[in-house]
Amino acid sequence: MTDSSSAARTFLIADDHPMVRDALRTVLSQSFPSAAIGLAGSLAEAQAALERQPDTDALLLDLDMPGMDGLTGLALLRSDWPTVPIIVVSAARDAAIARRTHDLGASAYVDKSASLEVIAATVRAVLDGEIIAPPVVGADADTFAQRAGQLTPQQWRVLALMVQGDQNKQIAYKLGVGEATVKAHVTVILRKLGVRSRTQAVIEARGLSLPPT
Repeated sequence: MTDSSSAARTFLIADDHPMVRDALRTVLSQSFPSAAIGLAGSLAEAQAALERQPDTDALLLDLDMPGMDGLTGLALLRSDWPTVPIIVVSAARDAAIARRTHDLGASAYVDKSASLEVIAATVRAVLDGEIIAPPVVGADADTFAQRAGQLTPQQWRVLALMVQGDQNKQIAYKLGVGEATVKAHVTVILRKLGVRSRTQAVIEARGLSLPPT
């Protein structure tokens, strides 16, 4: 089955494994013959590609590639390009992780072991505007991820640097802003995350990382 739309689609595949990229490109090429398909092997490459093509129809994203830092990379991409649908294609077979990707704004989550037909059908559904939510795995399992989804792009950048161990002065230097601005961001971040301390925020944020596979 191929795309019935006459409009050419634009996709970006972000995965650091060449074989996976090739397989996904084959799926998209067969389902959307006129599509333009970009490739990226790291978070930085994905960000650069989206800068060049901000109206990309869908991003197929691997969570475990250079620069992603677990789900933090997903949150950064979601915040910076809120209109680009993100389909997470991951080998992390964990229902809680799937749920967190949904809470952070992903339109769908697909296991890398899924058939090509399932992946193609998921892409079509997302292009039609569907958001495919994974099953709930526990009443309180994802509350932090839900709260984290409220952060702005700049707040995510500050939080990511906090997780790396940077202090306010270092964060201010890296982001090119004043230290008072960073302090204000940290205050808002703690409030949005529902935590009382910087240390607690960092510990909770590290919980967004992926378990070893």
